[in-house]
Amino acid sequence: MRSKITFQPEELHYLQLLAKQYPTVQAASTEIINLQAILNLPKGTEHFISDIHGEYEAFSHILNSCSGEVKQKLDERFSTRLSKHDRDELATLIYYPAEKLSLVTHSEEDMDEWYRISLHRLLEVCRWVSSKYTRSKVRKAIPEAFSYIIDELLNINYEEADKRDHYENIINTIINIGQAPSIIEALCETIKRLSVDHLHIVGDIFDRGPRADIVMDDLLDYHSVDIQWGNHDILWMGAASGSRTLVATVLANSIHYNNLEVIETGYGISLRPLSIFANEVYKDCDTHRFKVKLTGHDADQYTEKDKLLSARMHKAITVILFKLEGQKLIRRPEFNMPDRLMLDKIDYETKSIVIDGVSYPLEDCDFPTVDPADPYTLTPEENNVIDQLTSSFRHSEKLQKHVRFLYSKGGLYKIHNGNLLFHGCIPMNEDGTLMTFTIGGVERSGKEFLDYAEKTARKAYYDRIGSKERQFGMDFLWWLWAGRNSPIFGRDRMTTFERRLIKDESVWTETKNPYYKLYQDSAVCDRLLAEFGLTGPHCHIINGHVPVKAKKGENPVKGGGKLIVIDGGFCKAYQPTSGIAGYTLVFNSRNLRIVSHQPFAGREDAIRKNHDIANDSVIFETLETRMKIRETDQGRDLHAQVEDLMRLLEAYKSGAVTEDHQE
Repeated sequence: MRSKITFQPEELHYLQLLAKQYPTVQAASTEIINLQAILNLPKGTEHFISDIHGEYEAFSHILNSCSGEVKQKLDERFSTRLSKHDRDELATLIYYPAEKLSLVTHSEEDMDEWYRISLHRLLEVCRWVSSKYTRSKVRKAIPEAFSYIIDELLNINYEEADKRDHYENIINTIINIGQAPSIIEALCETIKRLSVDHLHIVGDIFDRGPRADIVMDDLLDYHSVDIQWGNHDILWMGAASGSRTLVATVLANSIHYNNLEVIETGYGISLRPLSIFANEVYKDCDTHRFKVKLTGHDADQYTEKDKLLSARMHKAITVILFKLEGQKLIRRPEFNMPDRLMLDKIDYETKSIVIDGVSYPLEDCDFPTVDPADPYTLTPEENNVIDQLTSSFRHSEKLQKHVRFLYSKGGLYKIHNGNLLFHGCIPMNEDGTLMTFTIGGVERSGKEFLDYAEKTARKAYYDRIGSKERQFGMDFLWWLWAGRNSPIFGRDRMTTFERRLIKDESVWTETKNPYYKLYQDSAVCDRLLAEFGLTGPHCHIINGHVPVKAKKGENPVKGGGKLIVIDGGFCKAYQPTSGIAGYTLVFNSRNLRIVSHQPFAGREDAIRKNHDIANDSVIFETLETRMKIRETDQGRDLHAQVEDLMRLLEAYKSGAVTEDHQE
């Protein structure tokens, strides 16, 4: 005899709430069937990208091409039917539909025929990439204005004569009423949307490259994305939060690398207060150590007067930065960085400074705003300038929108489908033990410290303005940017002072945390994964931050295949070091594949000449069987929903919950 089904009060309350969404046995049963069907589908493709550094054109192209996934699918599908030229044309159409349509309109004699052929090809590709998704998910991926008609075309059986006539009639009607361009654009977007189910950005969207704001706009529009904060992202998050120190850091970096377009054009922040101040206070000062870095192309655009103004601005904001950093280090002794207090150690008579017991001559001691008796206090003029600039960062609507997105979609690390994603490192000691930090008054290491760090980073933006919690959060964001062995900086010191003022490069060294040697050992990687609750043969650490020197033979796959570094030099500034233009990682239902990219010739070149980014793809791990959704994090969530719905069915059948047939 079957025992009577009982429900605890808390469970019964939950099931009554669930019944509002599924008010009948039939509704709950239908959802169970739908969820079980989804669980048996292949896992969607994940795309991993890191260290974009504002290179928006290359990023956009890799996003559009899905790191070569689209081209690979076209080659597999059409290699015996289309020439390489035609496949390249089709790929470029998918990447840049609006731009390619504009070109074709001026070159093709019979546009109706071109539309017909292109629609057939795109529908075939779309049908293929949608095959591992439910019809409901595919319909949601199609731009809403065309969801009905494209859904109809994708699901007509073309082999039946009557259906074929129906299909061709729809195609002809689309062309005749002038809707072919719009449908083509919608199909291209759907193909890209279905080629990658989820995007992971493993840190460093900002700095170095020209327009991080455009990258952020692309991410805001992306259908499914998460972000692991990099040190350069934290820097901009702190500036947007109102940290004067990090505002000064952003400006010092941006001026130094002549990367002001993102600030002035992208975010509408005026540098006029700084330029006026610098021209007045530093007009008679030596600025040779503060010359702005200009590439050959940039150098021709600027007069000597422009270069001099930039150097003055760079020196002015850097001195402000040194003062603000000093104030922070004095205010936060728990950061344990007294060795980074430099201004009070300058010997102005000998023009030298002692660092770690060694005296170094200084290239520049001409600091009109520094009082040797009180070196870390801002002058009233400096205070006014940095306050104005900080206010501009705080009131840039676009920057605030982007930073809110970073907070909502981001964190210091993420665990997803058996992989641990983070930008920098898990700080370790030389002996392989986890490094302990006492920031916040409690000893923490590993996952516990990263959880604390992320919580504190959020206080900088979300706690009440003027509160002690928000101030500490902003100070902590600076520590994450430049602090000794910070998990996203990963070095023992940031030698900005030395690089600007000391010629001897031996003192510029920033020693990496031992993590970057130890991660070659698979046993160390296994211990780190276990620290975050991950075990098993197909668990990995996916890492950014330090470019892989591919031209010197360095392999991005480390720790016996347990760790993959996907920073290969996306930013042009790093490409001479890495020898390539970045790595991306693709994880589909069958394998993990790392793709190395060559430099991108540019968007215009890609559109007009069908020049794709050259890349090499290597499968470094193949799964024993095709991975189903039931084996993913999403699958576990769906399985839990099925169990809840099964209990709801039991509650309906036992009478503990009553069906509502009026819905």
